[in-house]
Amino acid sequence: MELLFHQLDNGIRLVHHTIPGMVAHCGLLINTGSRNETETEHGIAHLIEHMLFKGTRKRKAWYVLSRLEDVGGELNAYTTKEETVLYASFIRDDYERAVEIISDIAFNSVFPEKEIEKEKDVIIEEINSYLDNPAELIFDDFEEMIFEGLPIGRNILGKPETVRSFTQEDLSGFISRNYFTDQMVLCSVGNMPGKKIMKLFQKYFADKPLKTIQTSDEVSWSYKPSSVEKKMNTFQNHCITGNIAYDLKDERRLGMFLLNNILGGQGLNSRLNLSLREKNGLAYNVESGYNPYRDTGLFSIYFGTDSRNMDRSFSIVMAELKKLRTKKLGIVQLSKAKNQIKGYLARGYENHESLMLSLAKSLLVFGRIDPPEEIYRKIDNISSSEILDTANDIFDPARLSTLIYK
Repeated sequence: MELLFHQLDNGIRLVHHTIPGMVAHCGLLINTGSRNETETEHGIAHLIEHMLFKGTRKRKAWYVLSRLEDVGGELNAYTTKEETVLYASFIRDDYERAVEIISDIAFNSVFPEKEIEKEKDVIIEEINSYLDNPAELIFDDFEEMIFEGLPIGRNILGKPETVRSFTQEDLSGFISRNYFTDQMVLCSVGNMPGKKIMKLFQKYFADKPLKTIQTSDEVSWSYKPSSVEKKMNTFQNHCITGNIAYDLKDERRLGMFLLNNILGGQGLNSRLNLSLREKNGLAYNVESGYNPYRDTGLFSIYFGTDSRNMDRSFSIVMAELKKLRTKKLGIVQLSKAKNQIKGYLARGYENHESLMLSLAKSLLVFGRIDPPEEIYRKIDNISSSEILDTANDIFDPARLSTLIYK
């Protein structure tokens, strides 16, 4: 996979991958998310993401929304705990239109007060929709329980009372304190020669003033396992259990991804899906997940089941974890697990929007992008002993926290 890299004097980086085809994708990743908020700013990063579409110095909201939609493209954005992402999909002939509008909303948004007030109502409705969905809400509650008192533990949307309080000055102040040019990456995947994308990059991003990130003090924190039950009056019981896990730069991270996929990944042949759903018919939704962050990570298992089946289902989950802690994977089992995750990666490379976002995050976090062959080599080098050690570290019953909605 041939990639073009460039860095402007202001620190903004570019990575471009040329592919054939009519459809192209580009996006700007900003290394700022909800964990950069203070307690009184809870939800402001997400509100800013919404407000970036509500007008710039030269465009009203309607013209921002229509700039790519009028030519069959799409402009979108999302906020995570650690990033804000603006991205677009479009016909290759509209490359300049896409790069320009991303630059405009990222650097020239004006946050009209009337639009802020309207968007607050939209976000509060979004918050309410989560409150009506226990299968989604439980994940936010669980992270808040695990990372108690830390910004990374707070949900991304915020609370109605904090969202209601934000002003135009608050939004501008957050950007001023947290948006740094040396923490931005523009990524492009499409049928565009490198020289042309370089010209567009220079044209729309080179004039932005240099602003570099300041190092922040480490926050001292220690994880304490806990178990909580909440009365929610839901039709099902919902359960989530898990532990802190490896951060983005930990060498054990790839083995953890492999182990998570074996246990409860997207495959229908995951151990949790087979044991809870296929063999016993106890759950419709069952999954495990591993989310690595810059300085920590989170592993979790979720399932929903009838209240009569909660204890039995939980025992089955614990039994599957015990198997992975006590029995090494055989040669055939390990080979199948590696081939499965390599197949998922290969499919991801063929999804060009997903590839664009993945390339940008790799450059943003690691300062490099490993070629697929190198990632496959690392996967092949994972041993059954490493998997067993990781299982004993992360799946230790004494370190698991549990949250149940009843």
